[in-house]
Amino acid sequence: MIRLGSAPNTAWQVSAERADLVRPAVPARPITLDAVPKPVTLDLARTAVVVVDMQNDFCHPEGWLAGIGVDVTPARAPIGPLQRLLPVLRGAGVPIVWLNWGNRPDRLNLSPALLHVYNPDGRSVGIGDPLPTSGAPVLTEGSWAAAVVDDLPVEDGDIRMSKYRMSGFWDTPLDSVLRTLGVTTVLFGGVNADQCVLHTLADANFLGYDTLMVEDATATTSPDYCWQATLYNVRQIFGFTCRGPDLIAAIEAA
Repeated sequence: MIRLGSAPNTAWQVSAERADLVRPAVPARPITLDAVPKPVTLDLARTAVVVVDMQNDFCHPEGWLAGIGVDVTPARAPIGPLQRLLPVLRGAGVPIVWLNWGNRPDRLNLSPALLHVYNPDGRSVGIGDPLPTSGAPVLTEGSWAAAVVDDLPVEDGDIRMSKYRMSGFWDTPLDSVLRTLGVTTVLFGGVNADQCVLHTLADANFLGYDTLMVEDATATTSPDYCWQATLYNVRQIFGFTCRGPDLIAAIEAA
């Protein structure tokens, strides 16, 4: 019999004579950590982390947000926590998904309503327009603008994915990739907490995933009340919040 499938957790076994559809039993690897509103036990064998929009246009001093006058200092705050957390998660066999805004160069999949959010007068530097400093097209797939910041190395085995909305589940293969990996629990980090992180996390919850937002690995350039509302909504409606050091300690203890 030969394994057929790109992920061991959900692969078939096949031969010319028959197909074995029984997925292999995956031993649970539980860890327990402090979280809000209550401690959580999760299965590392069925967990992935999605890092949202830690890319140049949102986090680099020469990127798009900085170019339109936004202080990107808060957007850079998750870099240190992610530098410490991601190697530990990789070492524990947890898939790392880099979910960046990387739109089609022709913008044909974006409605005027979405374009208007970032270019309300039609004359501003919006999605797909060249940055005045570097000429890189804003939030465009394959450009410097859409690349993960150099402070966070993307390693072999990590999964890269582009999105085109506030939610990473619309018009993307994110759901099918997570299901093929056998994932049931998703950790979230990145920016902006109240926008792309929250909307992707909410859609994950609606699709039946267990969701945790890693507080110190998440941030926003929005006012503080947006951050507080995000924490409230994640804890009250969508799941749990936790902190990177608690995750690291729980993994190392296991």
